[in-house]
Amino acid sequence: MIENKISGYHILFIGKEKDPFSEIAANFISTHFPQSEIIFSSKDQSIPERLFKWKGDLLISYLAQWIIPKEILINARFACLNFHPGPPEYPGIGCTNFAIYDSANEFGITCHHMLEKVDSGEIVMVKRFPVFKSDTVYSITQKSYNKILSAFYDVLHTLMAGKTLPKSDESWTRKPYLRRQLNDLCRLEITMSIEEIELRIKATTYLHPWAYFKINNKKIQLTSEDVKNKEYLKYLNSDFK
Repeated sequence: MIENKISGYHILFIGKEKDPFSEIAANFISTHFPQSEIIFSSKDQSIPERLFKWKGDLLISYLAQWIIPKEILINARFACLNFHPGPPEYPGIGCTNFAIYDSANEFGITCHHMLEKVDSGEIVMVKRFPVFKSDTVYSITQKSYNKILSAFYDVLHTLMAGKTLPKSDESWTRKPYLRRQLNDLCRLEITMSIEEIELRIKATTYLHPWAYFKINNKKIQLTSEDVKNKEYLKYLNSDFK
């Protein structure tokens, strides 16, 4: 059996609340590094004060729902690693949404060192997979989550074997997407072509549609039934223009 060369590491693992992949990764950490701290994040909760007092060796952000501030990052002696559910072409929020909108032929995930600025640190590893016309935001998100778990094991096994972290020759290709850009993608205009409207609907549907019309200052949120039955086409009628 192989000896864990970093068994004494104190790890801060920040996962995503109610996410099965985060739970699998967290269980791995608690098994091999029992002295570590594990916490699951959600968007409607703020970062607990105790994390600002944490000091250790390795910080792992695994689908974390928080932007980890510099005050916490500087307390990791060895490294701060983030597992981002998008390739270097899609930093920031809504990466799967924009990939569908762009009709990307390929997608993937990125493990990278964390800096104060989101999705900007040196890249450790990238894993990619093909995207098919039949793929959806949900399907490529699930593929991404599987690839992230695979990358997580690769990185941890490398460190546990006493080897150095790999360095990818890839780099980020653009500035991170912002929340307002994702919100803009959700907005439908009655002046848009049917092709543009349907592309935006596909790009902003995750289990249920996020897309909406705003007509006469009234927000009309599309439902799953609206999309299934193409009820949104009625808003393109001249009566609404």
